[in-house]
Amino acid sequence: MGAGAEPVAASRTVVQLRPVASALPMGFLGLAGGTFVLAGMQVHWISAEQSHPVAFVLLAFVFPLQSLASVFGFLCRDVAVATGMAVLSGTWLALGLITLTGPPGATSGAAGLLLLLAAVGLWVPVTAGGSGRLLVAAVIAVASVRFAATGVYELTGAEGWKHTAGVIGLVLAAVAVYAAFALAVEDQHRRTVLPTGRRAAGAGGLDGDWGHQTDRIVREAGVRRQL
Repeated sequence: MGAGAEPVAASRTVVQLRPVASALPMGFLGLAGGTFVLAGMQVHWISAEQSHPVAFVLLAFVFPLQSLASVFGFLCRDVAVATGMAVLSGTWLALGLITLTGPPGATSGAAGLLLLLAAVGLWVPVTAGGSGRLLVAAVIAVASVRFAATGVYELTGAEGWKHTAGVIGLVLAAVAVYAAFALAVEDQHRRTVLPTGRRAAGAGGLDGDWGHQTDRIVREAGVRRQL
């Protein structure tokens, strides 16, 4: 029995997949909320005295949505999206806590360094995800630029960088809201309705047959023995 046991066991192994809804719209709306409120303070729509309410928004609205999107991204076997959402949620959580515990309108060198690291780190999911989903990559790339500009402001305190970060934040909010809407409609209708920039593997992820969706699943994390 020893020699033939392993092939028999392997032939009976079953990998179960559970369909779930896309978490991207939720994650991008969380991102839009955080960057929009913070940008409002940076471009002086609201005063610096509102920094603590802004921090509460980051902690109570942005962090839960994006952290949940990250979890479901991993469950959906999409490491690029899951990693991007995890970096975003962790950065917003840290920024919210720093803003909440500091005096209104103050800058923080620690926050600046974290934001610069997060800006670089976000290019990991952008490049790992390839060019198959241009809209998703664009949102994360703009978020990286937004974090970089805010990080420079936190380190220098220069008003010019503060205003620049705010403007980029408003652009990011608009792009993220569009992406959330387009991807939600796409998931609801099971087809692309509004332009999302799906190409090659990205298009196959939506339109591919069952064999395409499960190709090489035995080599994916959670199935293979080692990460």
